[in-house]
Parts: sequence; C-alpha cells; structure tokens
Amino acid sequence: MCGILAVLGCSDDSQAKRVRKWYTCIIVYFFFKIGYRLRHRGPDWSGLYQNGDNYLAHQRLAVIDPASGDQPLFNEDKTIVVTVNGEIYNHEELRKRLKNHKFRTGSDCDVIAHLYEEYGVDFVDMLDGIFSFVLLDTRDNSFMVARDAIGVTPLYIGWGLDGSVWISSEMKGLNDDCEHFETFPPGHFYSSKLGGFKQWYNPPWFNESVPSKPYEPLAIRRAFENAVIKRLMTDVPFGVLLSGGLDSSLVASITARHLAGTKAAKQWGPQLHSFCVGLEGSPDLKAGKEVAEYLGTVHHEFHFSVQDGIDAIEDVIYHVETYDVTTIRASTPMFLMSRKIKSLGVKMVLSGEGSDEIFGGYLYFHKAPNKHEFHQETCRKIKALHKYDCLRANKSTSAFGLEARVPFLDKDFINTAMSLDPESKMIKPEEGRIEKWVLRRAFDDEERPYLPKHILYRQKEQFSDGVGYSWIDGLKDHAAQNVNDKMMSNAAHIFPHNTPNTKEAYYYRMIFERFFPQNSARLTVPGGATVACSTAKAVEWDASWSNNMDPSGRAAIGVHLSAYDGSKVALPIPPLKAIDDMPMMMGQGVVIQT
Repeated sequence: MCGILAVLGCSDDSQAKRVRKWYTCIIVYFFFKIGYRLRHRGPDWSGLYQNGDNYLAHQRLAVIDPASGDQPLFNEDKTIVVTVNGEIYNHEELRKRLKNHKFRTGSDCDVIAHLYEEYGVDFVDMLDGIFSFVLLDTRDNSFMVARDAIGVTPLYIGWGLDGSVWISSEMKGLNDDCEHFETFPPGHFYSSKLGGFKQWYNPPWFNESVPSKPYEPLAIRRAFENAVIKRLMTDVPFGVLLSGGLDSSLVASITARHLAGTKAAKQWGPQLHSFCVGLEGSPDLKAGKEVAEYLGTVHHEFHFSVQDGIDAIEDVIYHVETYDVTTIRASTPMFLMSRKIKSLGVKMVLSGEGSDEIFGGYLYFHKAPNKHEFHQETCRKIKALHKYDCLRANKSTSAFGLEARVPFLDKDFINTAMSLDPESKMIKPEEGRIEKWVLRRAFDDEERPYLPKHILYRQKEQFSDGVGYSWIDGLKDHAAQNVNDKMMSNAAHIFPHNTPNTKEAYYYRMIFERFFPQNSARLTVPGGATVACSTAKAVEWDASWSNNMDPSGRAAIGVHLSAYDGSKVALPIPPLKAIDDMPMMMGQGVVIQT
C-alpha cells in the first residue's frame, strides 16, 4: 500500500497560501505532510507534482516494478497526471487493449492515465484490483478521484474554506487543514466536471434482492482459486497470514499449491512463508502451526502478552483511526504482528478478510430467521466492510509499510458467491450445516485434501478471540482501571455522538478524541447496537442479545463452543471429489518464536 495526498483548486487567496506566502514554503509544507503523516504507508519513495493551484503527493511502497514505478505517473505528453494507492491485477491485459499508447514504467498502475485518455471517466469499472487514485487533466484543469469497489484501500475527502478539495489515504493528512472531511465512498468516483460523486460499482446483489442461483461447489472453488492466484503478482518477498481458521488456511493452501512456477517463486524461492500471532497457548497459535506443518510452509509464530497489547493501544488508534471496539481489539495483534513481519524483509501478505460477510460466517447468523434476512444481512455487512475489517487489515499493516491483499474481496468472486440462493448458506445444525458450509463443502476434497478435516470444519473465531480469550478480558480490566463510574454517568454529555456504553469503549474514545478532535473525524466511525459483530438490524433476531451487547464471538450465546454458556455445534457432512490435478507443495515447517 502507498499513501496519497492531493489539494485541488487551492486558490491564490487561500488560507494555506496566505499563511505560507511563498511557493517554496508550500513545497516544504507538503513534503512535511506526506513525509511525517503518511510516510509509514510507503517508505520507499516520495513524489510531488504541482500544476497551477493543484498539488499531488505520493508516498510509495514499491511492490510491482520497484526500479521504475515511482509516482506520480503520466501519459505520453504528461498532460494527464495520476497518483495511485493500490494494485491493478489485470494491468497486462489492459496494456494489450491500449496498443497505441506508450508506457513509461512497468508499474501496474501505469495504465490508469492511458485508460482515462482513451475512455474518459467511465474506465474505472475496467480495473480489476484495489485502488484509490487522484487524476489531474491539465488540459482543462479538471480532476477525478476514485476508490475501489469494496473500499479495501482507505480514502478520505475534505473541503477547505476556499473551496479547495483535499484527498488523503488517511484522516491524519486532512484533519488540520479542512473545514469538513469524510470517508470517500467505496465504488464511487468524484469528478470536478460533474461537480460531485458518481457510483461506478453497482452489481446485482447491491440492491439486496434475494438471488436464486443453485449452489455449485466447484464454481465457488474455481472462483476463489482464481482470486488468490491473481494476487500472487509481486516483485518483492511475500507471505500469508495464517491463524489456522478456515479463511486464512484456505488462502494459504491455495497459495502453496500455485506458488511453484510463478514469477514470485523464481525470485524469492518456492516455499511459502506464513505468519501467526497470539497469546501463549491461544487457539490460533495451535491451529496455525498445525496448518503450516500440513502445508509445508516456513512458519513464523509471534507471541505477545496482554500488557504488550495494552501498551500499543494508543499507537493502534492513531494508525487505524477509529474508536470502534471490535476493530481496536482485532487491530492490536495484527499491528504487533505486522511490525515483526516487516522486520523480516517481507512487504506483502495475503489475508482472509471478507469471507464471513459474504457467507454469513459470524456466529450470530445461526439465528437468522429466514433466507431473506440472511441475505440482506450479508449485503449490509459487505457494504460496511470499509469501516471495519478493510480498515483494520489495511491500516494495521500499512503502519509498518506492509501491504495486505484480500482475495475474498475479489470482485468476480463476490459476484459468484452473492449470486447463490441464500438458502444454501443458511446454517442448519440438524442437517450438519455449520457456518460457511458452502465454502467448506467447496474445498472438501477427499482425494487431494486442501486442509485437514478438523481445520476445514473448525468453528469461527473472531480474530480478537482467536489470539487468546484473556486478551479481551485484559482489555476490559485495563479500561475499568482508567474509566470510573462517574465518567460513565456523564458519557452522553461528553460524547453525544456514538455515546460509549462500556468502559472499554469510553477508554478508546478518549484516546481517539485526543488524536482526532474534529467533529468530522468522529463522524467517520460507525456506531449502533451490535452483538458478535452483527449490524443493528440483526440484533433484532434474538431478544436475549439486547442484554449482552458485546462484539466478541462468545457473545453468540447458544452457538459458540467456548460461549459464555458452553454450547455446541454440529459436525461436517461428506466431502466432494477432486476436480483438478494440481501439485501441492510439501515440506518441513519451521517455527520461529519471538
């Protein structure tokens, strides 16, 4: 991931220019901004471009074409300028369609300026990847800004008193200079010519109408394998995050099967590296090590203590830019792990975010009353991912110049999975169908197993639970030592928006407000009732949940194996047969304990 910052239409009498007066001072100011506030996102290169009253800045994390892909990027005559954060997985195919264009670099993002030149603003849907970009057309002084379909890459937009438009990968690039700023909506672009936003991503599932396509396990398998394979595009060392749960284990298994023969394998070796984090004796460490040994990865196991996590909370909130309890709980272990991964020289990892939203994998989906409610909840969850798991995965890793790629959020895979009749996704213990049954069944291959059976059917753990149950308990205890009852009694007066209803939430909110005191900042964070990561609407599925509003998976009383009342779930059903003769890499796992 990279960091981008732009100021568009900064007029001559603007406050910024009155304060800094000289052009040279503005240049220094921008380098200060990008270097010290966003540099963690891309420490490899700093780029700056100015044309009239428009300024584009870029902080690069070099993953594709490290030698020549520095930004900003241009078309042939440099009249179109673009600064990009992201990866365009189909860039080679797009280059073939642009036969009359000459490219200056081998960067996957180099196609964007040329696509605009060829097709205008409507080219965005042609991009297969994750991206946020600002494009300036100097021929008429117009500009456009766009964000990927689901919001895997973070992006914010703000407005200055002088009418200027500000764009930044993170809030911290805007919060001192804009009169108002907000989250840039995923699947949209902003055009100065149109004078506002336009939605470019509008797939059939977006209107939440219930689909009726029959479940075809092999179609799910092929679509997800394709999603993983296209994300093996890299010119730098990479690995996979492996918690030992279903989602990360499938990503690791498919990567291990297909790594041999890729450009990455030729450059960095054919054996996959995997990474796991947890408290001593946590469920994830045990399961992650087992899967790593099964797949033959070079496994790196990182331990942290509850105190280590507590000590990092302020840094986590500063980097992830949220006060949401679930996100902070899960971001902290990922933040600590990312620092260790980057120290090993790795610059990119594959991760398993998105599966639970697509397939109804959270434990509260057990209580979905019918397929209509089930499907609509999955739609709501996917649309909100940019506020939660995408935010966590991107900013926790980018804090240390590490890029996270999420194959479950591939556009084609989402379309395949969300076209299924949701009846096939429904959780029915009496029929042996646990959460994410359709995904488990798709990869249950007796002849050439992707995973050990008990891993393939391991019950869902929230990341913040899987790293060790004492992690959440420790956070609550720490918050109780820093927030007293009197503070809670006045919470609604101190924080009228998204009033914290627990001491843990209050503690996070105090830290957030210290870093981001603007009203615009607090409005970017979602709120509302939730249990076990549900939306507020799904809380209505079980009346008992209103008395146990905790985002932990254990709050799904009567569902989780380690729930607060110790309930049980069903066993898997018979598997599928093999479909493809694909080699699987095997070998000895190596565990590095830190």
